[in-house]
Amino acid sequence: MNIRRSLLAGILAVSILPLFAQEQEESKEVFVPHWYMQIQGGAAHTLGEIKFSKLTSPAAALNVGYQFNPLFGLRIGASGWQAKGGWVSPNQDYRFKYLQGNADALLDLSTLFCKFNPHRTFNAYAFAGVAFNHAYDNGAEDLILKGDHKLEYLWTGSKNSFAGRGGVGANIRLSDRVALNIEGNANVLSDKFNSKKAGNSDWQFNALIGLTIKFGKGYRTVEPVYVAPTPAEEPTPAVAPKREEPQPKQEVVEKKKEAYRCDVFFDINSAVIRPVESAKIGDLVLYMQRNPETKVSLTGYADAGTGNKRINLNLSEARAKAVTEALLKAGIDPSRILSDYKGDSVQPFAENDQNRVTICIAD
Repeated sequence: MNIRRSLLAGILAVSILPLFAQEQEESKEVFVPHWYMQIQGGAAHTLGEIKFSKLTSPAAALNVGYQFNPLFGLRIGASGWQAKGGWVSPNQDYRFKYLQGNADALLDLSTLFCKFNPHRTFNAYAFAGVAFNHAYDNGAEDLILKGDHKLEYLWTGSKNSFAGRGGVGANIRLSDRVALNIEGNANVLSDKFNSKKAGNSDWQFNALIGLTIKFGKGYRTVEPVYVAPTPAEEPTPAVAPKREEPQPKQEVVEKKKEAYRCDVFFDINSAVIRPVESAKIGDLVLYMQRNPETKVSLTGYADAGTGNKRINLNLSEARAKAVTEALLKAGIDPSRILSDYKGDSVQPFAENDQNRVTICIAD
């Protein structure tokens, strides 16, 4: 008997659990714009005719960047150390130094194909940019002085040139703020960079490893906002009618119908209506259909705790517009919708996160 009771209780628990799971909306992580720094070291290879190892030399780089959203970022940086050139007959190499400043635009490939996830271990990115290269201390001058070679494009002192660059990399997450960084990039430079005439551009390739350090976690956890449902009115118990004495005639005052209100909440930096909030809009549509004389006033807001005045004003406008479009799509006549937005100049709720809202009042 006890076994049967236990089995029945288990089946009941399993069947009821999904109902609670459907009502419970989980918290989620949303992106937060942030600065970061990259420190890299590795090897550089200048394309040439002699043995690969003879044209490989040390390289280092330092970048500072800003991630605007989960997909796009910008960075500026400096790289350099040593580059090499070479002569085939006799087989001989020479060295020179360089320092290069760069500006790159970055695209997060992992977010592009797999959506934003701040806890992902492997995050790949691609980038493209421009650079200014300053080369100096050219060891090829010694070969000329010895009379061993005639380098038609030899430069002395220093050589400045613009470069185009691109590459791919990855951040391997170690913590919320630190990641192991690996990167490969290619730089296309003037034909004179390696002091040799080849009739085409000189190429330099870099393989780098280092650390990416975020100034901030890059995300924040948003807890769902729940609005308690309005309790249903208790039915009035039936009572036997009482005999009423005649009363003096009084003027009848019509009781004004109470306005209908619903608050549509949004995620941080978002104007997308979540499924849990769509049900509220559905109830508002039903109310307006049953009361065709009513109009609805929509006012969008943004929380003052994030963003800035300009961003928040645009965000509050987008939130009001999102609810307006949902009502229009449901068949509500445009003449019955009044839309406004306040940015973060007005905070209708004491809780900061609740001010990411469009307040709807039908009257």
